[in-house]
This record gives sequence, C-alpha cells and structure tokens, in this order.
Amino acid sequence: MLGLGTIAKKVFGTPNDRKIKATRPLVEQINALEPEFTALSDAEIIGKTAEFRERFAKGETLDDLLPEAFANAREAARRTLGLRPFDVQLMGGIFLHQGNISEMKTGEGKTLMATLPVYLNALAGRGVHVVTVNDYLARRDAEWMSLVYHALGMTVGVVVPGMAEPEKKVAYDADVTYATNNELGFDYLRDNMKSSLDQVLQRDHYFAIVDEVDSILVDEARTPLIISGPSQDRSELYRTIDKLVPELQPEHYEVDEKQRGATFTEEGNEFLERRLLEDGILAEGATLYDPESTNLVHHVNQALRAHVLFKRDKDYIVRNGEVVLIDEFTGRMMSGRRLSEGLHQAIEAKEGVSIQPENVTLASVTFQNYFRLYEKLGGMTGTAATEAEEFQEIYNLGVVEVPTNRPVIRQDDDDQVFRTAREKYEAIVIEIKRAHEDGQPILVGTTSIEKSELLSGMLKAASVPHNVLNARYHEQEAKIIAEAGVPGAVTIATNMAGRGTDIQLGGNVDARVLDELETAGEDADPAAIRARVEAQIAEAKAKALAAGGLYVLATERHESRRIDNQLRGRSGRQGDPGRTSFYLSLEDDLMRIFGSDRLDSMLGRLGMKEGEAIVHPWVNKALEKAQGKVEARNFDIRKNLLKFDDVMNDQRKAIFAQRREIMEVEDLSEITRDMRHQVIEDLITEHVPARAYADQWDIEGLNAEVRRIFGVDLPLQAWADEEGVDDETISERLIAETDRLMAAKVAHYGAQAMRSVEKQVLLQVIDQNWREHLVTLDHLRSVVGFRGYAQRDPLNEYKTEAFQLFESLLNRLRIEVTRMLAHVQIMTSEQQQAMIAEMQARAEAEAKEQAASHPELAEATAAPQPAPAAAEATDPSGAQVVPMPAPRTAGVDPDDPATWSRSGRNDPCPCGSGKKYKHCHGRV
Repeated sequence: MLGLGTIAKKVFGTPNDRKIKATRPLVEQINALEPEFTALSDAEIIGKTAEFRERFAKGETLDDLLPEAFANAREAARRTLGLRPFDVQLMGGIFLHQGNISEMKTGEGKTLMATLPVYLNALAGRGVHVVTVNDYLARRDAEWMSLVYHALGMTVGVVVPGMAEPEKKVAYDADVTYATNNELGFDYLRDNMKSSLDQVLQRDHYFAIVDEVDSILVDEARTPLIISGPSQDRSELYRTIDKLVPELQPEHYEVDEKQRGATFTEEGNEFLERRLLEDGILAEGATLYDPESTNLVHHVNQALRAHVLFKRDKDYIVRNGEVVLIDEFTGRMMSGRRLSEGLHQAIEAKEGVSIQPENVTLASVTFQNYFRLYEKLGGMTGTAATEAEEFQEIYNLGVVEVPTNRPVIRQDDDDQVFRTAREKYEAIVIEIKRAHEDGQPILVGTTSIEKSELLSGMLKAASVPHNVLNARYHEQEAKIIAEAGVPGAVTIATNMAGRGTDIQLGGNVDARVLDELETAGEDADPAAIRARVEAQIAEAKAKALAAGGLYVLATERHESRRIDNQLRGRSGRQGDPGRTSFYLSLEDDLMRIFGSDRLDSMLGRLGMKEGEAIVHPWVNKALEKAQGKVEARNFDIRKNLLKFDDVMNDQRKAIFAQRREIMEVEDLSEITRDMRHQVIEDLITEHVPARAYADQWDIEGLNAEVRRIFGVDLPLQAWADEEGVDDETISERLIAETDRLMAAKVAHYGAQAMRSVEKQVLLQVIDQNWREHLVTLDHLRSVVGFRGYAQRDPLNEYKTEAFQLFESLLNRLRIEVTRMLAHVQIMTSEQQQAMIAEMQARAEAEAKEQAASHPELAEATAAPQPAPAAAEATDPSGAQVVPMPAPRTAGVDPDDPATWSRSGRNDPCPCGSGKKYKHCHGRV
C-alpha cells in the first residue's frame, strides 16, 4: 500500500520537480529567440551587450533581460567554443541567477553553464566573481571561457596567489573575475588594512558563483583565513607571571593528563588575584573575572600548563638557549615548530631562556562569513542535496537537482562487506586485475594518502600498471584524470582528488592534442594532429564502452554521503554506461562507529568463510543512516562554532565599515569633534558626577586627565570654586577651550593639512586597537567554555563580554584619537631635516664629551647614528606629522616614553598624570 507522501509526490511531483517545471516557459522563450540571435553578426552580438546595459540603467530588471541575455550568451558560446548549451544548462543557469545551488552530475557542463548567469549579472556593471577551489582551475576556466565573454564585449580577469597588486586591481575591475576562495578572502582582509581608497582592490561584493560549492562552503567553511604579524614584546609579563607559579599549592589547581588540561580551582583563583594585586599587575579594584582581565587570565593559564603539563627532556629540550619541541611519536626534535597562543613563550619563561615574540592575528575571517558578504550567491556541484539543510540555514541557498541531458544508465552495485581489511584489499586487487584485463578503465577511490600507497604497493606486487593521484600538483592531477578513461587504465585517487576535471572515455582530445603539439615542435600541423587524435580516441572509447564504461571502485565509505556521491558521479557521464561498487570491512572507521562487534559475531555464527562478503540492500540503508547521523553531528558543530564567529563578525563589519567611511570622507573634523566632546563628557561623568556635592568632585584627577589628553593647563580648580558652577558648566567650558585649541591648530597649519592628519590618525588608532581586540577575543574564546561548569551558557557569556570589550575598544579609540590630535604638530620637510641635524649634532657633542671624560670608552663607543624622525603620519604635501613636544623637566618629556628612565612600579608616572606608574603607563 502506498503512503500519503508517495501518492502526493505522484500527483503533484516533488518540490524539486515543481522548480524544474517552473523554468520550462523561460527555456522555451530563450529557444524561440535562437533564430533571431543566430542571424546577428559578431559586432551585433557585442552591440546587444551595450543595449542590455542601457536598458538596465533605464530601469529594466535582470529578470526582464534574462531570455535575451541567455540567448546572446548561448550564441557566443556556439561560435567561439563550438558548444551550444543544452536546455538543462539553461535551467541550471536560471537557478544560479536566482541565488540557488545547481546540482548537476559530472560531465554535464557546469563551467559552460555558469557563463549564462555570469553574463546576465555582469550587465549591472558591478563585477561578478567566479570562485574555484584552486589556482589551476581558476586560470583554466578564465582562459577557456574568456573566448565567450570577449565575444560578448565583456572583460575577464583572473586572481591567483603571487600576483602584483596592480595586476589584481585590473582583474577585480573586470566585468568577470575568476579567483580562488583563499585569494578572495585574503584580499578582502588586506583591503581592510589599507590606508586609502585607491589602494583597495575589491570594488564590491555583488554576485558570486562558487564552483564545487560543497567543498568550499561546507568542507572548508570553518577554515579561518588569518593575516598575522609579530606582536608587541610581552616578555616581562611572561617572566613576572612565571614567578608566581612555583608559589602555587596542590589545592590551587587540577590536572587532567588524559585531555592534557590544567585548570585553577576557586582557591587558586583567589590566591592568584591576591598576588597579582600585591605585585601591581592587576589594577586596584579589578578582578580576574572582569572582561578587561581576559589577557591576564590567558597568560596565567598558559604559565600553569607550561609548568604542570610540559616536562623538560620529555616534551622538549633546551638547546643553545632555545626551547625545541620533541615529537612524542618519533622522539625526534622538531626544530622551527612552536606552540601557539603564548604557550611556547610560557615554557621559555619557565626555563629562563630568551623569550621569542608570539605572532598576533592582524585580521581574520572564515569562509562562512566572507561569502555571506555577497548580496547574491550561487553555487554549482555534483553533490549538494545531502547538505541542503545546512546551505539553506547558513547561506540561504536553495539546492535544485538539475536533470541530466541524457538518462543515467550507470549500474550502482550494493556494498560488499568483508570481515577484515586484509580480506577486503585482497578482493579489491583481484577485481582491479579482472577489470584491467577486460580493458575496462577503473578509478579506485581511497580515504587517505596512506591507504592509496598501501593499495599501490599491492598492485605493484600483482604487476598491475596504475597511476596514483597526488593532490599536491593540480596540473599533473588534471593530466592523469584526463587519461583515466583510456581502456584498461587503473587510477588510484583520494576522495578529494580529481575534482573539476572530466573523465572522458577513451581519453581527453584537447589534453592529448596539446601534449602532441608540444612534442612535435613548431613545424607540426595542428589540424592533422587533432584529426589523428580524434580517430584514436574514438576507437579507444568504443573499446571502453564495450568493456562496460568507467568502473568506480571505492575502498571505504566516507563519513559523508556527499563524498561517496562525488566519487560515484565520475562514472556514467552524458549517458555513458558505467559501474560503481563499494568494498568495505568491519575494520573500517565508519563500520566501527556503526557497531561492528555484534555484526562480526553474527557473521561468525552464520559461518561466513574467509574472503566472503555480505551483500544486501539493507546494509546500504543502514550505512546511509549511520552517515546521516555523523553528518548531522558535524553540522551541529559547525553551526555552534558559527554562532561564536558571528559575534566577532558583527564587530568586524562595524570596524571595516567605519574604516571605509573614514577613507571615503574628505572632511573628518565633525567626527573628531564628536569624539572629543564625548571624551569630555565621559571625563566629567567620572570625575564630576551629576548631583554630587562639590567636595566630592575629583578636580585633581580631572586636571591630570585634561593635561594628559589635551596637553593644556586649565583653571579647573578655580572654576570648581565659583559659586553656582555645576558639572554641565565645567563640561561646557572644557568643550569651548578644547574647541579653541583645535581651531588654533587649523588656523596655524591650514585646514587641508589638519584634515589629512585626522584621517591618518583615525586609521592608525583603529588598526592598532582592533589588532589588540582580536587577541583579547581569541583569549576569551579559549576560556569561556569553562563557564558551562557553572551552569552558564558559554555563548551568552561570550556575547556579553565581547560586547563589553567592544564598548571599551570604542572608548579607547575616542581617547587616543583625541589625545594624538591635541598633541600633534606638523613639520615641513625643511623643519624635519633641521631637527634631525640638530639632534645628530647634539648626539655627537655628547659622544665627544663622554670620550673626553672617559678615554677608555672612546674606542668601544659606536659612531652615533642619525636619529629617526618620530613620524606618526605624512601629509600628501610632504609635511611630516610628529607628536608636539611638551615642556621638558629634567630631561624627561611626559609625551615621549623614550626619554623616561626606568620607573619603579610605585613611583609617580613620568607622563604627569599624578597616578602611580603601575596604575598608568605601567599597567599590564
């Protein structure tokens, strides 16, 4: 009896069938236009592009232009490549334009199909990106499809690693840009570290079509792209904290050797907090639980791990004053390898050797968040249906299975399950040998390079000639895949290898012709070579077809059905015959997860003999259910991690948008004025609270902050002593005085110079503070998971604290920008040269004086070097921007830390704030 769902599908069709049906009128409309476009000359086809652009500019939508644009692109493909897109390719192109994933079987022509929606969307003039998995495919597809785009009057660019920035700029400015996912992501990050708009490469994130979309948006989705650089020197902090660890008692921490983890107990946290406060490392009134203490907590945790988990001469050795890690499996030294996140530095502090700077993240983004920047996204692959829920939920991408141009007649065998891996591999070798002798091309899929090499060794022993795909060399990989359809060819490939290149029965004509032309030299006749190669391949294809077509033999099931389907899809292209078979054993990873102990004992009781396999459709269904469970678990992990990433992503977008606005706006005086006024309001709120008595005001503290930030002495105490003065009055007077100070600067240096300085200072301060904020968020992320033990949701805790840290970041930005602009002075190049000459003369005079009073040091003293200008930014006119020097007191410049002698932590801070050094510039 049929179920209701089955009956409904028979009557109404599946949702996929309905989507396919909805495109048929459009396809018929495009086909009806074919005679009209076939009659056009080459120049008229290019003219159509200009006409479409004009119509779009006047208000027609891309949907209105779709039938004509697709007809024009199809005619251009027919003339340039000799390939006329089939109706199913038109359908796939329509789905891409609508922002879906077109799932098309291998060999159905996805690369050509993409030209249709790419051309249509490029008419908008905002650039379309076609994303590939590696630079070989990006170059190949751009070169191949550029013939079509050029015939349509479109420009094409390709972006690959190692290109010079001017070349990349031209590529991004083209109508169509082919690029790898990695390079697109890195260029996005680099663009948001630039200081002017003319240096920015990417112009827009309008529409992208992602080839092998499941590989990029699922398999590599969590891969973070990171641009890093050396961090500031924190060696003193590592050493200071390291001295505290030996004081810890056993009750202060717990060690989990199995997980290689160490955590502080409640008593440990209390002890640490007390000691850090005593040493002035933690500010008075602060606790380890404050968001601002995240970096400190991270350093303390790493110091504990360095002492209790890493043993000298077991996990590492100290050689020539350097900590060198030891490989736990081989016992060999791993020179050049370093532990991340400050752990290596903590071990260096423990051993008392020189502490090397750790790398710090300057910018990072995941593929998930990068591709969600695009207004519209499309994708194409042979296998996406099993991950449809993830594509819909995370990227808002629907998955549509596009029918094949010809029916698939491939034979898919039931899985064969052996008891041991040895029996399985022996059976595989026998099967490969049989297929090879029958002249049937065979592609053998393995799950790892090690298993590929194991099988290759067994085939060598059995004297079976074969190729092993090496995924490191894409060009070589494509060449091997191109010949994998030759009768009797045996090709071993890992599951990830061979994507993007078609296996054609008999061999690939174009690849063979290119090889023969290279060998033949300049005198060769290309037409004659092509005719000969085509005849040879036609004969070889007939033999391969007679032998049953391409035989795909998989040696294991992957935990994802999608990877298995990719391998299967290699066979049976364009209506060719083919066969696929999976050989499994109870020792395979998935079978062990599935619970092979009971199955093994059951098969033993059934009297299964050595070398026999169990084959039944029920086994296939059970395995698919197991794979579905693993896929669901992996999806949940990715989804949960994305929630954490989204917190940082929202902040990243806000900062990057702010940077962009700063670069675009010519006059930033209003922004800097608002910042200045906000800083004053915050100072008043802190030191002169509303509705507080005058004797509760901290005028001394306010005076110190005004001197530090604005570099001016104002009669604040006199203002406070006046009758009837309140917090608002002091605020208004402060705002008026600081506005006058900045207006005097503008009058003195000129508005253009000050506007340039404001832009540079803003970008510089944002970049510096954003880098520090990224490190803090990384550290917070690494420790927030422990909040779960206190029955608190780590994600909510992360969101709350990340938001507080972001507010602190914005507050810091306002203060630093205001302080730098208040102290800045602009020097012409002549003034700068005069200052350098004066400093050099003073240094030489001091050296002579020292040599005269201490002759024994004369020879040992190096010749003084020219002092570098203390540059903070450069005006386009050539003027140099330097901090304005404050009056010197006994050789100390409060605004130049380089002139300060080493201060005791409890001494007054040399900056003149009135605070102790440990609570001001010496604060960690």
